[in-house]
Amino acid sequence: MDVMYWLIIVIMFIIGFIGLVYPIIPSVLFILGGILLYGVFYSFETFNWMFWAIQILLVLLLFCADYVANLAGVKKFGGSRAGIWGSTIGILVGPFVIPFLGIIIGPFIGAVIAEMVVHKKNPVVAAKIGFGSVIGFVGSVVTKSIIQLFMVIYFLFTVL
Repeated sequence: MDVMYWLIIVIMFIIGFIGLVYPIIPSVLFILGGILLYGVFYSFETFNWMFWAIQILLVLLLFCADYVANLAGVKKFGGSRAGIWGSTIGILVGPFVIPFLGIIIGPFIGAVIAEMVVHKKNPVVAAKIGFGSVIGFVGSVVTKSIIQLFMVIYFLFTVL
């Protein structure tokens, strides 16, 4: 049964990392779900208050990293709130419209359309802002990957 339990926990962690590139999947919930399943399958005794404090801090850091990276990417290239919203909508819709490349093309197109429609920016400036949204998204994925990896490593260090 141990193999089955660990397989389920590992699958939860893998889905959590897949959620980094498919934002419709709440990646951090799957990471936390894997940790909670360990507690259900085995015991919560190994998780002291320090463990939970660090994990909660890392979850908050994940949310901040996501927002700050997107904001920085769009703002650095001259974008506005409209560009940020367009990028966010593009991240969510893109993978469904264009299955493989939509995760990159979606935020670009979303930011470009939002800037052109809301602020009447010319296509060249809007494209520059769209590029910034892609840079922000990629930066966010890298940052969140590191944080989630640390969450999993800390969990494994605690339980093994």
